[in-house]
Amino acid sequence: MSISAVTRPPVTHVPLSDAVLPPVDMSIPPWPGADQTSGGVTLHVRRTPGPASADATAVYVHGLGGSATNWTDLAGQLSGHVPGIAIDLPGFGRTEPPEHFDYSMPAHADTVARFIRGLGAGPVHLLGNSMGGAISMLLASRHPELVRTLTLISPAVPDLRPYLSRMSDPRLAIAYLPLVGPSVRRRLAREDVDTRVLRLLALCFAEPDRIPESRKREAADEFRERERLVWSNPALARSTVGLFRTWLVPRSRSLWTIAPTISVPTLVVWGAKDRLVTVRKAPRTATLLPRGRMLVLPRTGHVAQMERPGTVARAVLGMWEQADAGRW
Repeated sequence: MSISAVTRPPVTHVPLSDAVLPPVDMSIPPWPGADQTSGGVTLHVRRTPGPASADATAVYVHGLGGSATNWTDLAGQLSGHVPGIAIDLPGFGRTEPPEHFDYSMPAHADTVARFIRGLGAGPVHLLGNSMGGAISMLLASRHPELVRTLTLISPAVPDLRPYLSRMSDPRLAIAYLPLVGPSVRRRLAREDVDTRVLRLLALCFAEPDRIPESRKREAADEFRERERLVWSNPALARSTVGLFRTWLVPRSRSLWTIAPTISVPTLVVWGAKDRLVTVRKAPRTATLLPRGRMLVLPRTGHVAQMERPGTVARAVLGMWEQADAGRW
């Protein structure tokens, strides 16, 4: 699919910043992490430093099956301009979910909102990928006072194409069903972790062969760690159901209806080769956002912040600069 097939003015004009950024080094390890309690919510977070003169903080929200480490490279690119906080959502990464957490998208959004409010850092630059993009849209609509700008990277807006074609392994669709589910999960667990990780990376990246070996090892290590956490699989399964429910709600609660209520400057970034949420949703998403603009990246999949961190950083900085100047 060509970019021209999915872009149209005026939402396509995204100025790229001329700011000096550090060289992209995808071999750097994940940023240090620790549990932090804020607003009565405890999350595992990974912090990136920022200049003392920074007047805002960036908050990064990962997607389904992801974690705070998905933002390592983009957060590093932006660390010369703002401090960053990449969170592990409840039940993901190293965040133990609270008892009776329901894993709906509104519950995730309100949890992140409570955490941000407790920081007392003023409106933040909020960035979300995939499910994290849907959560960020809900947060920006429900709590506009907490958000300064919004960056949505392949947000999980309603996409009702057959889901099996978008899974790293079609067996996952039945892994949590009654009766047959346990045996399927046991068979999946016996597969080599590296094989499963490579299959997932091939689904999320347009050019998986370019992923550094260090990142592949980190993904495999994280996969193994996740398998040891009793809450991990239930959180993934229930969040998947929660995401699907946001796609099937009445129109009054649809993300397509919520988008026009988001008043902050918003950058919509999509990979032209996204296999999980089709790039054909990009123009509609950007057009419905009152202050939305769109950037479609060629040779890029579902996680542009991981695959093209330098370009995404320049686009994000361009939005921040334009918004500060009142031109977005």
